[in-house]
Amino acid sequence: MPAATLEPVRYGTLIDVAQPIEGVVGEAQRVADAGLHCAACAQIFGYDALTLLAVVGTRVADIELMTAVVPTYPRHPIMLAAQALTVQAATGGRLTLGVGVSHQVVIEGMFGYSYERPARHMREYLHALTPLLRGERVTYRGETVRAFTRGPLDVAAPAPGLMLAALAPAMLRIAGGETDGTITWMAGLRTIGSYVVPTIRAAAADAGRPEPRVAVSLPTCVTGDPELARQRATRAFAVYGQLPAYRAMLDREGAPGPADVAVVGDEESVGEQLAAYAEAGATDYIASVYGSREERERTLALLSRLAAG
Repeated sequence: MPAATLEPVRYGTLIDVAQPIEGVVGEAQRVADAGLHCAACAQIFGYDALTLLAVVGTRVADIELMTAVVPTYPRHPIMLAAQALTVQAATGGRLTLGVGVSHQVVIEGMFGYSYERPARHMREYLHALTPLLRGERVTYRGETVRAFTRGPLDVAAPAPGLMLAALAPAMLRIAGGETDGTITWMAGLRTIGSYVVPTIRAAAADAGRPEPRVAVSLPTCVTGDPELARQRATRAFAVYGQLPAYRAMLDREGAPGPADVAVVGDEESVGEQLAAYAEAGATDYIASVYGSREERERTLALLSRLAAG
């Protein structure tokens, strides 16, 4: 297993986006008040994550704002770059743009796009997106992505951090070679330590890039009843055991389902589990906090203590 990271792990949470916007802002404020480093928003079938973070960022200070993640297929890279830079301008440069290819059932079944060779799509997409984020003109013609601008986008904002939801080997190599790192989901401890971290680090080293961020995201619950918490995780996260990309990670881990990679237990147990992820090479831990109100409060309190060092 890789050696422990030199820098302290950064802690954050996935904000519950299935609530009114005032609730989202309030939750992000509680995360910031707890001293956590990052508030992340998923892009599923509700709010637009970047628009939501622009709202959050104008009202909640001093915390990184992350998309986890924005699917690339429905958004042309010029439009995504403009939107991301707008969020940067609105929030004082606190955005980390997490992108991903989503899933075949979504891209083909819902959007009607081809999901053929997603790694090719992502490589081409990044070739168009990255210069625009850096304030450069883009002229790119790939097999599946084309983008041409007369000059840089007219948005005065620094380039956001750029991370890729990467689980398959080809995607991890792209993440290490062309972005700041990866955001994982449903990848357990053994998978992170023996597969994700060495693969993405090798890709970054080969490309002459800095050591990448590895943001691990998992269902997390500090509780006095771990068995009940895992039963809840089985119900709440069941769909992720059926999507091929996550199923592959669970199979690699030897985990029957999402509940088996959930980080569950009392404060001491969860603290030990998170320390093990740090030793495995995680640079960030983005908790998907679940459970009763009391359990959620206990989980946030523990993350706050860990973030404070």
